[in-house]
Amino acid sequence: MQRRDFIVSALMAGTTLGTGRAVMAAADGNFEVTRSEAEWREMLSEREFYVMREEGTEPAGSSPLDKVYEPGIYHCRGCDQKLYSSEHKYDSGTGWPSFWKALPDAIGTKEDRTLLFMVRTECHCDRCGSHLGHIFDDGPDPTGKRHCLNGVSLVFKPAEA
Repeated sequence: MQRRDFIVSALMAGTTLGTGRAVMAAADGNFEVTRSEAEWREMLSEREFYVMREEGTEPAGSSPLDKVYEPGIYHCRGCDQKLYSSEHKYDSGTGWPSFWKALPDAIGTKEDRTLLFMVRTECHCDRCGSHLGHIFDDGPDPTGKRHCLNGVSLVFKPAEA
């Protein structure tokens, strides 16, 4: 791992450590799918809960979904909503699954100021509020966007033959 990649990964992994933030869905609004914290904890692993419900970040390069490029749809692990098509996926070289566009009406966004001196756009599932990752302005055409996602927030379902 290069020094720059290590520093970026360390910053990303530490974005919510020690904040004790409440479950995002409860704090940010009403979602079609809601669960109590206990229900979320029962259905998700510790890492999944940290990322999806406490707005954490998985380590770069830790998701097998980063290198999956077969045809299919990426769904929300929290509610099974269709979020991203494999047609919009690309290798960003960041170590996280990256897409240049989401499916229509699949995600919501909000401003994220958890990193000192940095404003990012956070994205979440529009149906259950689960944290997915962040959107940056350094992606490919035609949108110029990079939806940099946590693989633990996603379930890949291959296209039927």
